[in-house]
Amino acid sequence: MNKTERQLAVTLELQRNKVVRAEDLAAHFETSVRTIYRDIQALSEAGVPIIGAPGQGYSMMEGYFLPPIGFTAEEAVALLMGTDFIEQRLDEEYGSKANTARRKIEAILPEAVRAESKRVRETMKLIYSGEPSTGQKVKDYLALARQAILERRKLIFTYQKKMPEPDGSRQSSREVDPYGLALVQGHWVLVARCSLRQDIRHFRLSRMTELAVSEERYSMPPGFDLSRYRPPDDRNVRVSIRANPAIADKIEETVPFYLEEMETREDVLMVTFLVRRPEELLPHVLGWGGEVEVLEPESLRSRIREEAEKMLKRY
Repeated sequence: MNKTERQLAVTLELQRNKVVRAEDLAAHFETSVRTIYRDIQALSEAGVPIIGAPGQGYSMMEGYFLPPIGFTAEEAVALLMGTDFIEQRLDEEYGSKANTARRKIEAILPEAVRAESKRVRETMKLIYSGEPSTGQKVKDYLALARQAILERRKLIFTYQKKMPEPDGSRQSSREVDPYGLALVQGHWVLVARCSLRQDIRHFRLSRMTELAVSEERYSMPPGFDLSRYRPPDDRNVRVSIRANPAIADKIEETVPFYLEEMETREDVLMVTFLVRRPEELLPHVLGWGGEVEVLEPESLRSRIREEAEKMLKRY
């Protein structure tokens, strides 16, 4: 990074953060504190309104923004594809903002860069697993969930579980403290503390009905950071199957989260999964048909026999 590039990067760092120490800038750009001092002085002399607070660091005068920055065709493609993603996968408010941002980006691009970025974008397409696109209900629920998170209000909804409870019920009423939203394998998931379970749970928006924002407020737990949050791994039930090696790729692509080990032995594929409940694998095993045999647990073997008998009666 040359001096000009570093000084531009320093300006961007100051614009992004309220106060930054010279020592932190030096560490970030792998240079000396003295060099950062010289950069700050050069930028100030060039008219960039940098404010120095003794003992605290440097900041940018409020309201100052850099003039439009030149983009390469590749950088423009990255930004424009980002707006495509937001427009397709988020709610209407963000979709509208993404559309406006795309037009603004395209407007400031030089003609040659705009033409080249258009040519490159025409050779690329975003394809999502799961839902082909985010449905209107999910987009509406995204907007409600986002509102509740920003206003720190509880959410109330009816939830359709993927696997039934022991009594056969699938639906339950939930009241939650919403902490954040995550796009997981093409599906929007709400990360929230559930009043019923008294713990953090994950709820797929597409399985919700009657979602409403409550008037009751909640407080975020101290130190909770969605970007660092990782759910506890509560998969403790082992499922073993014997499979035709020809479907190894299909197994890996279908259930990567549950897959623990795969090993080929004498032209037979031995696969081990870790699950919360054996029934979680039932639809996948049935989908693989005669290419697989469940070895354990016996409870899953029994369920497969039951489902096979039901299917046989229908045909």
